[in-house]
Amino acid sequence: VQLQASGGGLVQPGGSLRLSCAASEFLLEYYAVGWFRQAPGKEREGVACIHSSSGSEPMTYYADSVRNRFTISRNDAEKTVYLGMNELQPEDTAVYSCAAGLTSCRTVLGGKADYWGQGTQVTVSS
Repeated sequence: VQLQASGGGLVQPGGSLRLSCAASEFLLEYYAVGWFRQAPGKEREGVACIHSSSGSEPMTYYADSVRNRFTISRNDAEKTVYLGMNELQPEDTAVYSCAAGLTSCRTVLGGKADYWGQGTQVTVSS
């Protein structure tokens, strides 16, 4: 497995989770990494993305539906990108997956990535 998403689970409304997207067999530091989610009966939605570091603070992107609640970050030494999720609501329930591309967040979130990880289930329910 070259890209693995983990950290999902069951959480109550208003709760928090942190997802991890871990890379193996390639150097994640050169890649833009995006997080996606797909709820039953809905299309896949790109929720956040982070550009490669390139020696400076990497740029980030958030969908309107998660801005100010979710935070994407990366630790290139650990070859991992994180998605911190706060104030979770039932509408955040979905399978979350990650993808990495050598191009840009725009391209990755457009569905063109070099690596795709399997999803992790996030369920927000009381």
